[in-house]
Amino acid sequence: MADQVKERTLEETSTWAVAVVCFVLLFISIVLEHSIHKIGTWFKKKHKQALFEALEKVKAELMLLGFISLLLTIGQTPISNICISQKVASTMHPCSAAEEAKKYGKKDAGKKDDGDGDKPGRRLLLELAESYIHRRSLATKGYDKCAEKGKVAFVSAYGIHQLHIFIFVLAVVHVVYCIVTYAFGKIKMRTWKSWEEETKTIEYQYSNDPERFRFARDTSFGRRHLNFWSKTRVTLWIVCFFRQFFGSVTKVDYLALRHGFIMAHFAPGNESRFDFRKYIQRSLEKDFKTVVEISPVIWFVAVLFLLTNSYGLRSYLWLPFIPLVVILIVGTKLEVIITKLGLRIQEKGDVVRGAPVVQPGDDLFWFGKPRFILFLIHLVLFTNAFQLAFFAWSTYEFNLNNCFHESTADVVIRLVVG
Repeated sequence: MADQVKERTLEETSTWAVAVVCFVLLFISIVLEHSIHKIGTWFKKKHKQALFEALEKVKAELMLLGFISLLLTIGQTPISNICISQKVASTMHPCSAAEEAKKYGKKDAGKKDDGDGDKPGRRLLLELAESYIHRRSLATKGYDKCAEKGKVAFVSAYGIHQLHIFIFVLAVVHVVYCIVTYAFGKIKMRTWKSWEEETKTIEYQYSNDPERFRFARDTSFGRRHLNFWSKTRVTLWIVCFFRQFFGSVTKVDYLALRHGFIMAHFAPGNESRFDFRKYIQRSLEKDFKTVVEISPVIWFVAVLFLLTNSYGLRSYLWLPFIPLVVILIVGTKLEVIITKLGLRIQEKGDVVRGAPVVQPGDDLFWFGKPRFILFLIHLVLFTNAFQLAFFAWSTYEFNLNNCFHESTADVVIRLVVG
């Protein structure tokens, strides 16, 4: 009841306070919109079409958030007026029944500890105050229809407000997470610049002279991938699993993929003029616009994750490990694909001219769809962002010790694994 006294309508609020709030909101919105426009103009000026399209995806996400915000605002009262039975409402809570009883028991104990509560004068004042507050509640918020029926609201108005905040935090964290991942990719590619410059040297051109004949297993690419362990499927996957932790993109693999790409798409003689590193950077920018978008499938995954935050499921013991397992499988698969490229070279003949020519194909990927790998990476980025966003939101709303974090191990696992 005490919380309802604090709520005032606009009829009872100073006009200057309303004007200040509107001004601040408009100012922030205009600055944000102007900043996005400036960034888009800079991308166009630098001919970063893929990044410009990624920025458009971010703007679309902001627009979607605006629609979600509008729907939650409009539907707050109708949703909170949907009544369900106490029995149904008591299922799948984040808190256990004992924790809820303990929490509400403390509140009741605080009321009973008031030593002046049994005085007639104070009791009368309390009754008058509660009567006044109740009438104000009827006038400003409407009568609680669910309580009148002995039921509870499907989702309370304040619960919808908290959900509103969480969806906003999730979208922001996801975009930031993708940007950070993209930045790490750009930083990693800086090491490839020296490899690209090496291809222009006389030593590199001599060692890869097309007139030279070598055994496939004697080339640097062959020595790395054509070994006894690459002959069986089990040992191949085991070695590739551990390889992803030690130089996932090596100089040998980079130069082999570069040479194969040039031989497949350009006429002879363009080996030293083409910058493969810049091509990969442009490809990264194109992939970035895909992973920065939250697709309907990804939103559905978010709903499933919310469903798992129920007491007894102990989601903290298995949910954070799903993206970890997926990304390890993806990393292993990519290493397997590179090794299979080497095996294909050997299958065509033991002797090669110049540098070995790799020939990638869609059949090397799951279901013959390379973009399925990108979808899994997208899923991992989102699930990691979900873990961090959920932790930040729950800590902000309910402090660090809350029902969504059953133990200290829960917090540690969510952050470290993410």
